Amino acid sequence: MSTLTTYPDDSELLQKFSITESRNWAFNQLVRKYSPRIYQHIRKLVIDHDDANDLVQETFLKVWGSLEDFRQASSLFTWIYRIATNEALAFLRKKRQRFFLPLVDYSAELTNKLVAQHAPSGDEIQLKLQKAILRLPDKQRLVFNLRYYDELPYEEMSEITGTSVGALKASYHLAVKKIEEYLNED
Repeated sequence: MSTLTTYPDDSELLQKFSITESRNWAFNQLVRKYSPRIYQHIRKLVIDHDDANDLVQETFLKVWGSLEDFRQASSLFTWIYRIATNEALAFLRKKRQRFFLPLVDYSAELTNKLVAQHAPSGDEIQLKLQKAILRLPDKQRLVFNLRYYDELPYEEMSEITGTSVGALKASYHLAVKKIEEYLNED
C-alpha cells in the first residue's frame, strides 16, 4: 500500500520561508518536493550517481542562499531547474578542463561510466540511446533531455536555459538527427 505524499504549493512554501520561525520547515518541504526531479535531471547530464548527489546538494545550497531574493518572474520549479542546470554544466566544464579532455574523450569517459552502471539484463536499445545522447555537446544533450525525458515545453526550457525558443527547437532538431545517425550506424 503506497501513500502519495503531498506538499504545500509553492506560494505557501515561499510565504513560510519568509517567516524566520518556519523557514527551515519550508525549505525542507521544498527540497523533498523537488529533489527527486532535480536529481534525475542532473543525473542524465553527469551520469555518475555520486556526482549527481553532490550537485543536487550544491543546487539546494544555492537555492537556500538566494530564495529570499526570488522574484517569482518564473515558477519556483523553473528557477530551481535553472540553478541545477547551471551547476551541472559548470561541473562538466570544470571536469573537462581539469583533465584537459576534448569533448570526444570526455564523452567516452561518460559512456564508460554509463556502461559500468548498466545492468547486464537491461534494455540494450536504451543503453544504445544513452550512448548516442552522451555523444552530443553538453548544451544539445541538455536540450534533448529537457524535451524528450522531462517533456518540458520550449517556453519553460527557454526560461531554464536563457536561450530563445527558436534556438532550442533548432538545437533539439540537430540533437535528434545526430542521435538517429548514431543509432543507424552498425
